[in-house]
Amino acid sequence: MDQTEKMRLRQKILHRIDSSDEVTDERVYREIDQVVLQSQDETFRSLEDLASLRRELFDAIRGFDLLEKYLRDDTVTEIMVIGADKIFVEKNGLLVRTEDSFYDEEELQRLIEQIVAPTNRMVNASSPIVDSRLADGSRVHIIMPPVSLEGPSITIRKFQRGGMTMDKLLEYGEFPDGLVPVLATLVRGRYNLLISGATNSGKSSLMNALAGYIGEDERIITIEDSAELQFYNVDNLVRLETKNANVEGRNEITMAELLKASLRMRPDRIIVGEVRGSEAMTMLQALATGHCGSMSSIHANSCRDALRRMEVMCLMGMEIPLAAVRGLIGSAVDVLIHLKRNSSGRRILTEICELESFDGTDYRMNPMFQMREDPAGPAAAGREPVLKKIGSLINCTNMEAYGQMEMYLRAMEDFDQECQPAVDVEDSSGGGGPPSGS
Repeated sequence: MDQTEKMRLRQKILHRIDSSDEVTDERVYREIDQVVLQSQDETFRSLEDLASLRRELFDAIRGFDLLEKYLRDDTVTEIMVIGADKIFVEKNGLLVRTEDSFYDEEELQRLIEQIVAPTNRMVNASSPIVDSRLADGSRVHIIMPPVSLEGPSITIRKFQRGGMTMDKLLEYGEFPDGLVPVLATLVRGRYNLLISGATNSGKSSLMNALAGYIGEDERIITIEDSAELQFYNVDNLVRLETKNANVEGRNEITMAELLKASLRMRPDRIIVGEVRGSEAMTMLQALATGHCGSMSSIHANSCRDALRRMEVMCLMGMEIPLAAVRGLIGSAVDVLIHLKRNSSGRRILTEICELESFDGTDYRMNPMFQMREDPAGPAAAGREPVLKKIGSLINCTNMEAYGQMEMYLRAMEDFDQECQPAVDVEDSSGGGGPPSGS
């Protein structure tokens, strides 16, 4: 069916629904059936066509219209709308343009209002950028004209059904099986973790998976711009989300304010979905004052670059010596994990580094795992690199304090036996020096 006829039928259905009554899904289906039966006099359709039309009309009225089928498709991980004419999806790691398009921008605007309304967000020409979420936890980013020159733009990062687990990450091939016990001991050993990577590199997915190793008796506070972290195994969980200003420009609740509030809520761990600005200083102060085992993510190109970006964020709007910021970072962050996407679109873990300290001149980085060329692979150029163990934790105080030392040592030994052999000492950057390329 073409979009013009679909819009005509949709309008007829909406006119039949009295807004003063409770509009249930059953009521909508009933009205759809009546209108579709009447329209059969004009155009003959097969039973298969009628069932498809019924579903499309319901999606256009109660669902997310053209996007609904992509939201139901588990192979689609991201949906991108550019104006009324273009819809792209990421499917199995590859970006493709679909054949679908909206009837006009008015139809797209109606969809946008339907998306933001449940989260009490507002987006228009005067406030053209908004972050929201769908009922299933999928993250939505919307940009409107005049900022978006191509018309309204929607980007939906789909929520993983059933939550993200280590088993799923292993199935996707993000890192070798032998790394899982190592990561588990870092979480159970209450090390502060900073996860870095580019957009859509898997930072939130890894945090969701790592949360599976948090103790069930711990109290967790999560802080996000748009809530997308899902910690199913934690019962004592408080999820906090920022709030945009109202139409008068008041009552905004920022990440920094939520972080300050969380410190009064007796947290065992504070999980900050993503650090983007000046709230980084508040987070570091929280980590440095005893909230061991916390996690956060940041956009960066490497583990060392994540520290540089953290410095810049801490200095935003705050006059404080850079040396003081670096000293705070050196004492607050324990381990950095870096993720990226390779040329085929697959997400991979490329680097894990321990941050020993800041020695007054530079950060002392202890690289533990790095992606290196496989010497046992084919000799041809472009051979697939592998994650290799090139070092071990220097600060094992937390491992001992939380009873993880024996399990950590066994996990590191098993990684050597099950995964690729460690590189020679001459090939690595040493136990305490900066990782190569950082």
